[in-house]
Amino acid sequence: MMNMNGKKIAMVVAPLIIALLSIFVVTRFAASPEFHAKTIQSLDDKRTTVMELAAASAATSAAITLIPGDTATPIAEKLADMSSYFLIVICAIYLEKYLLTITGYAAFMFLIPIACALYSANVFLQKDLWKNIIRKLIFFGFAIVLVVPASVKLSDLIEETYNSSIQTTIDQAKDTTDEIKENAEDEGFLEGFWNKITDGVSSIAAKVENSLNNFIEAIAVMIVTSCLIPILVLFFFIWLVKIVLGLNVELPRKKV
Repeated sequence: MMNMNGKKIAMVVAPLIIALLSIFVVTRFAASPEFHAKTIQSLDDKRTTVMELAAASAATSAAITLIPGDTATPIAEKLADMSSYFLIVICAIYLEKYLLTITGYAAFMFLIPIACALYSANVFLQKDLWKNIIRKLIFFGFAIVLVVPASVKLSDLIEETYNSSIQTTIDQAKDTTDEIKENAEDEGFLEGFWNKITDGVSSIAAKVENSLNNFIEAIAVMIVTSCLIPILVLFFFIWLVKIVLGLNVELPRKKV
């Protein structure tokens, strides 16, 4: 009897100690920027790249307006419109940074301690329903902590393939902008440049069109890695929770 009581006491006290450690120790690390320094640095590098692309796109768009006539105006307008896409990507990056610490705080401040408290109470109650809830809370807590780091890691693997092309896009856009500005300052440039465009042999016009194509490709990569990949990883974890725990996650349905 004494051994049985001692075992029950241990089963009650141990989870409560884990809950206290989770609240007062683990939460402080899981929610601190220092703990996620590598992931945050990766997000900051991505943000810097997006801002460089946005600046290069705006500069190129402004420089194109120096070209005489309306031939390059559609390209300038397209480049100017890209600012909204860059803004979406930057917002997604900041959201990931905030969720990185928020999810750790929520998991170890609330979900894990609640699961531990329920476990201690269930030592006496012995309810199967509570056992399922405890398992779900623990698994879901660790799942939300891993969502952002997993999505950032997957995005980094994809971006490694396109890093050189994105940097090339930025460099070529800067070169094209500088070339247009330099030639615009030369006497007689406007007339000569216009003649070249009408003849279809302008090297600058070709570079401008190439820059637009490069920016479109860069935006596509950024949207996939910064917006779509996190969403797909989130749905993967939801699916994993449903499979492992049998958790019925009802996705929003449109009312008829």
